[in-house]
Amino acid sequence: MGLKHDQGIVLRTYPFGEADNIVVLLSANNGKLRTVAKGVRKTKSRFGGRLQPFMHVDLVLYEGRNLDTITQVETIESYPNIRTDLDRFVLASTMLELADAVALEDEPSAGLLLLLHRGLLALNEGVGGPELLTVYMLKVAGVLGLAPSLSTCAGCGEPSPERFSFEAGGVVCSSCAPSGAYKLRPGVTDRLAVLAAADIQNLPDLSAIAPTETLGVARRFLEYHLERKIVSMSVMNE
Repeated sequence: MGLKHDQGIVLRTYPFGEADNIVVLLSANNGKLRTVAKGVRKTKSRFGGRLQPFMHVDLVLYEGRNLDTITQVETIESYPNIRTDLDRFVLASTMLELADAVALEDEPSAGLLLLLHRGLLALNEGVGGPELLTVYMLKVAGVLGLAPSLSTCAGCGEPSPERFSFEAGGVVCSSCAPSGAYKLRPGVTDRLAVLAAADIQNLPDLSAIAPTETLGVARRFLEYHLERKIVSMSVMNE
């Protein structure tokens, strides 16, 4: 046991004991990292404000048998504009929820951490809306090795697929289409393909197709493969 350095983005926190918090972070080297912040719920806490969701922080940790304890914390990036805008806050919360859902403990997550950081940075700088979340979701699927096939049949590889299947992993031709595959409106698959290849901080203008339709496909695709609902997005439907 001893001191070690790490850094990551705070995904969530929850109470632990009378005054402590469990702080769950996404770390490049250690994946999902559960730590203890002692006395953080006291009004005179030295670093309580730096250990809130969305904060990108540098940490000094004291290694424990079960959980490491945070002894020092410095802010790398706070993404302040996210906290003052409800729409950005909902989008950012969904990004954190997905990162939390797919990250594993003690598994390097450099790619996922970079994706989350760039997504939050884009939101903070004013790039937002359904397109940003669609790009993020498609890239999360890519990190997991589940990127949907969007140009050729996921079953046989033939061009000109006719339907979309969550089960098969993307677009499918009529011969390979399983039960439940359905037709998308013209242009939706092409829009998804463009967004999947897009830079998350420099989104293309694809206003001809309703962005909520592509977001819905990306959402349902991830929910199917993660076998869980994306709770944060329920606010968008109200």
